[in-house]
Amino acid sequence: MGYNCLENKCIIIYILRWGKWGEYGLRRKYLIILLPISLLLANISAFFPNIVERIYSNGVYPIIGQSLSIITGFLPFSVAEVIVILLFLLIILSLIRTIILLIRGKGRRKETALRYFVNALALGSVIYFGFVIIWGLNYNRLPFSDIANFNVQPITVQELAKVCEDLVDKANALRDMVSEDENGVMQISGGKASVFRRASVGYELAAGKYPELGGRYGPPKGVFISKLMSYAGIGGVYFPFTGEANVNTLTPDSALPSTATHEMAHQRGFAREDEANYIAYVTSTLHPDPDFQYSGTFLALRHTMNTLRRYDLDEYNKLRARYNEGIERDLADLAAFWEKYEGSFERLSSEINDLYLKSNRQEEGIYSYNRMVDLLVAEYREKLIIGN
Repeated sequence: MGYNCLENKCIIIYILRWGKWGEYGLRRKYLIILLPISLLLANISAFFPNIVERIYSNGVYPIIGQSLSIITGFLPFSVAEVIVILLFLLIILSLIRTIILLIRGKGRRKETALRYFVNALALGSVIYFGFVIIWGLNYNRLPFSDIANFNVQPITVQELAKVCEDLVDKANALRDMVSEDENGVMQISGGKASVFRRASVGYELAAGKYPELGGRYGPPKGVFISKLMSYAGIGGVYFPFTGEANVNTLTPDSALPSTATHEMAHQRGFAREDEANYIAYVTSTLHPDPDFQYSGTFLALRHTMNTLRRYDLDEYNKLRARYNEGIERDLADLAAFWEKYEGSFERLSSEINDLYLKSNRQEEGIYSYNRMVDLLVAEYREKLIIGN
C-alpha cells in the first residue's frame, strides 16, 4: 500500500511531490520563488541608495515609466482602473468557483483548497515582483533633500513660524486671484478636466532646476470610481503597471491641482509621500496659472500650520487669524467633503495604506505626509542663503 499524504495531512510533503502538480494544474508553484527574490532585492537595495539613484531611478525606471505612461497616455480613460476592476472580478469569480468545488468535491477538497492557495500566492508573488522591478525600488533612492542639496538640520519653532507666515501671505494673495462658485468656495474656471491638461506645465518649468522632474509622461487621469476612492479616503493613486497618475475627480477644486501634481511626482519616480507632497508644492507654485499656485500653497499651508499648532499654539492662533475669508471657506469645504465619506471603509483603507507605507520603509506610515515640512523649511533656508 502506498503512503497517502493527504489522509495523513502532510500538506507540505504533498506540495513537494511534483507529480501531483501536473494533475491539479499547480505548476504555478514555481512562481512563488519570486516573492523572496523581490523581498531580498528590496531590502538589499535599501543599503545602496546612491547606486539605486544612479542606475535605477535615473536609468532603468525612466525608460520603463515613460514607455508605459506614453502608451497608456493615448487613451482617454484610466487603464489602471479597468485592470483593477477586472482583477477584482477575477478574484471574486475564482473564489466563488473554489467554494463551489469545495462543496461538490467530497474527496478532493484539500486539493482544491491547496490549488486556490498556491495560485493566489503565485499571483501575489508575480504582482509584487513586477511592482518592485517596475517602480518599487524608487523607495530606496536618495532623499530629495540630497538631490536638491537642501540643509535638513533640525527645525526651530522660529523657522517654522516664519515659513508659516510667508505661506499665509502668499495664500491670501493668491486666493484673491482665483474664481469662486456661488458658495464662495474656490472654483477652477476651466473645469476640473482642464487641470489634467495643464498639470505638466509646472513640471516642465521645475525640470530646469531639478532635471529629475523632467521627462515625457502621460497626463494625470480622472477615474470613474471616484466616489469609491472618496469612501476610502483617497485623493489619488499612482499605478506603476500602467504608468498612470490617477486622480479622484470629486476632490474639491482647492486641492485638485496639488493632488494631480502629487501623483505625477510618483509617476516620475519619487515614491515617498512627503517628497511627492513637496514636489507637488514646487511644481504647482511654479505653474503660471493662479489656480495651481494657490492649490500648491494651500497644501503647504495646511501641513506647516498643523505642525506649528503642535509646537506653538499661540503663534499658530496668531497666524490663523490672518487667513482671509476665502481660505476659511476652502478649508471648511475640504473638511466637509472628507467628513462626508468618513466611516469604517475609510478607516480600513487608512490602516492598509499605513501598513503599505511602513512596509516600504516609510517608518512613520501615513504620518510621513507631514514630513514635507522639513523640505519646506530647508527651501526657506536656501532662499535666505541666496538672498544674503
